Amino acid sequence: MGVTGLDDVLGGGLPRNRLYLLQGDPGVGKTTLALQFLREGQRLGETGLYITLSETKEELESVAESHGWKLKGIRLFELSSIEEKLRGETESTFFHPSEVALSRTTKAFLDEVERVKPGRVVFDSLSEMRMLAETPLRYRRQILQLKQFFSGRKCTVLLLDDCSSGARDLQIESIAHGVLTLHRSSPEYGIARRQLNIQKIRGVKYREGNHDLIIERGGLVIFPRLVAAEHHAAFKRESFASGITELDALLGGGLDRGTSNMFMGPPGTGKSTLAIKFGLASAERGERVSFYIFDETKATLMARAKKLGMDIQPHVKSGLIQVNQIDPAEISPGELVHRIRRTVAEEKTRMIVIDSINGYLNAMPEERYLNLQLHELLAFLNQQGVITMMILAQQGLIGTMQSAVDLTYLADTVLLLRYFEALGALKQAISVVKKRSGDHERTIREIQVSEGGIRLGKPLTDMQGVLTGVPTFHDGKQKLIDEILK
Repeated sequence: MGVTGLDDVLGGGLPRNRLYLLQGDPGVGKTTLALQFLREGQRLGETGLYITLSETKEELESVAESHGWKLKGIRLFELSSIEEKLRGETESTFFHPSEVALSRTTKAFLDEVERVKPGRVVFDSLSEMRMLAETPLRYRRQILQLKQFFSGRKCTVLLLDDCSSGARDLQIESIAHGVLTLHRSSPEYGIARRQLNIQKIRGVKYREGNHDLIIERGGLVIFPRLVAAEHHAAFKRESFASGITELDALLGGGLDRGTSNMFMGPPGTGKSTLAIKFGLASAERGERVSFYIFDETKATLMARAKKLGMDIQPHVKSGLIQVNQIDPAEISPGELVHRIRRTVAEEKTRMIVIDSINGYLNAMPEERYLNLQLHELLAFLNQQGVITMMILAQQGLIGTMQSAVDLTYLADTVLLLRYFEALGALKQAISVVKKRSGDHERTIREIQVSEGGIRLGKPLTDMQGVLTGVPTFHDGKQKLIDEILK
């Protein structure tokens, strides 16, 4: 088809010598896709013909120019050319004038098809033919005539429809061999979201569902919906240590390959810093790691890491560490998943950090789709042997915490960080809530993040109620503290 990602969705492409319907609201990308379809045919040595009743030759050339294309070699047959052929034909007739106009228009561009003998044809658009026909019966008859005309002519036809009639035209959908629908939605903030949905293609096993797409200079780019079950890779199952003895002991040896791990807690407890530490350990072993950050800039992350004794700049320059700053308002969920999938498949990235899930949530047009899409992404990464770290910022500082969304069930390992008060100071605690892939410590340790790096203390066995934020000491120490405070 000539559209990046579309052949993947179609299961290899459209069957040749058939008639297809491409429908969608104005501005969704139908003309661009149609031009890419003809340009791909030209690349393969096929003659292309663009019949337009809605746009002029200049307008089409302007669209092509915006993408850096030249339409040389593609035949353009516009309405003005049809009108020239019809001018002067004023013979009397018993038929209704609109039916005469429709028949003559149809004959004019079918004669052009006979003359050019193209391998690919785009007809733009059906809304003009619908207006000429005036009645549904006459319109359907003309579409059937088109289908019969192209049958056996070794020509693949793309009919464009801007859906100006309102409701879906089920009659045309039933006649066409395949139906491709483009959708466009506008969130309250950020760029418009565009999606492709294949309604039907006879005899082809295509990828169902909605697939995000963007229009950029160079044409449409489609991001096929990820199906994790289609991607499996053999990898060695082993633990990945951070290099901090106490942290690795808490985790039962480290994070395991092919697992998803969630670091959760209130802001400032060290979640992102822990992820940076694991990322640095990965780069020092010569393994690639990619950060996808929503909540801070690339410069801020690198400066903060350096200040904490974890200078990642050399590894960023070497390419072992990639820091991708994501703007949720400017990227669709499908595009983000595609980026992550590509860096794993093509660049052999072994570790992915999503900082934070809260930012990922904001990238979604509707929250109810987050769990399903994130589940597919994590399943894919796990099956590739990738270590995935997700940062989840909880609401609150001391005591009971709340999360915008509960995704802990998707994680294989959950690392919990908390603030607590002790002897007039605000301290931080870390614990492992669960680890599906192996055993781990059930203790709670104090964690300190400073310019000296990350340090974990011994298990807080003398305290109780650390996770409440206001712990108490065991009787002996508590009585001593009470005496001092008197």
